[in-house]
Amino acid sequence: MAIDYIVDYSCVPKQTLGTEGILERIKERERAQNVIRIYREAGDERPLSEIGFELTRNLPDGTSDTQLIIVQNALDNAAELDPLAHHCEGCPANAAKSPFGCMNFIQYPISAAAERWLIDQLPPPELPLLWLLLRQGVQEMGYTGDTVRSLRANPVYFEERRVIGRDMVEFLFTADQVFEMLFLLGNIQPAHAGMMLLFFNAVPRAVEADVIVKIMNKQLTREEIEAKFPFQMQVEEVDDPTVAEIKRFFYALWCAWRLNVQVILDV
Repeated sequence: MAIDYIVDYSCVPKQTLGTEGILERIKERERAQNVIRIYREAGDERPLSEIGFELTRNLPDGTSDTQLIIVQNALDNAAELDPLAHHCEGCPANAAKSPFGCMNFIQYPISAAAERWLIDQLPPPELPLLWLLLRQGVQEMGYTGDTVRSLRANPVYFEERRVIGRDMVEFLFTADQVFEMLFLLGNIQPAHAGMMLLFFNAVPRAVEADVIVKIMNKQLTREEIEAKFPFQMQVEEVDDPTVAEIKRFFYALWCAWRLNVQVILDV
């Protein structure tokens, strides 16, 4: 299980197979390759047309549906991606710098180290403009973290069962509120992406009020974003795995922001 995210930039592959079609084929290939590895490590050398696995899907009505997937069929379906992969070379939405790199994920469970790291990125009172905007957002948007509590009760989603927080002076900001603000408000629109990048220190924070207004009103051009707000997070070898994945997520947000497109979320 994972948080899937997609930079919603129109391209030939998406026009050909659809966003969901591409994502499903990527997952099919990954599942098939994992099944092949497990069977081969167990000494099973049967042809792929004779190896299958069960896939259970949760349906909108609350029921589930289980299907038997033949590995060879899954690989054949995923092979429809291959003739389209060259379109991803040089694509400005290709955040992962790989075929279909506009699509990526953050794996569950979210680590405790990643939750602490996210909270530590928030602007302190020494950055009064961003600090005030964050406090205002908490008050006006009603970020309570309540929607996260049911998820935290399930160890599938969070490593840490307790709710950690940070005293922001005049208000407390919790890891539940962070998760809600980033992932549970629906697809991320460009203006929201720009503000999240500022709040979490992914781009330079030396901004004046007039620039904030331009960000909120989507008045910055791609060239202005690239010049004034270069992405400044780097994945380090010492990073916790979830922290590394979240840094890649922020880079996808930056790519979407400068392209003025949304980031589609499946949480």
